[in-house]
Amino acid sequence: MENDYWSIDAIFAENQKLDCTFLLEVPNLGYIDGGDMPNIPAQTKMRLPYWLAAPLLVHDYLEFRIPPAVGYSVLKALSAEPRSVKLSSLVGGGGSWYKFGKEISELLEEATSKDLTEALPKTFRARLVDLIDQAQHFDGTAGSTSASGTGNEFREGLESTEREIFALAQNSAHLMKTWHESSDKR
Repeated sequence: MENDYWSIDAIFAENQKLDCTFLLEVPNLGYIDGGDMPNIPAQTKMRLPYWLAAPLLVHDYLEFRIPPAVGYSVLKALSAEPRSVKLSSLVGGGGSWYKFGKEISELLEEATSKDLTEALPKTFRARLVDLIDQAQHFDGTAGSTSASGTGNEFREGLESTEREIFALAQNSAHLMKTWHESSDKR
């Protein structure tokens, strides 16, 4: 996320916790889990935020378990029906699921990350049509019905990037309607 220093979505994505296991003793970091030991012993399990775990992973101090938000069961549900999954509830703090998934895929080995790297754009494309439709026909009520149920349920499941696109598409539809109503109809 080197280009996202000021992005609140990037901050939320980097604060997601990873279940990690230290592979070797780490000197002078015993304080990070609130412990009173000066070092972290090997095989210690700890939940660390992405921003802290990533550099430790690169230097082979620890390994991590793939988070449930981008795990097998979520990817399976997304491959079955992407619009039925509430991406906003998978990651806390604003629901930056795509950014978090991208970051996790970069930490994984190529063979392991293949399913996730394919699922991210595929999910986005599959949900985009409903997202634009909902934005253009949204009037504050339940709106039109998506494949996953009511339009309101679909909108509640939008993650942060999708919510931004929804707002842009909604504004675009409003501007188009205003222009159309004010144009000369000769």
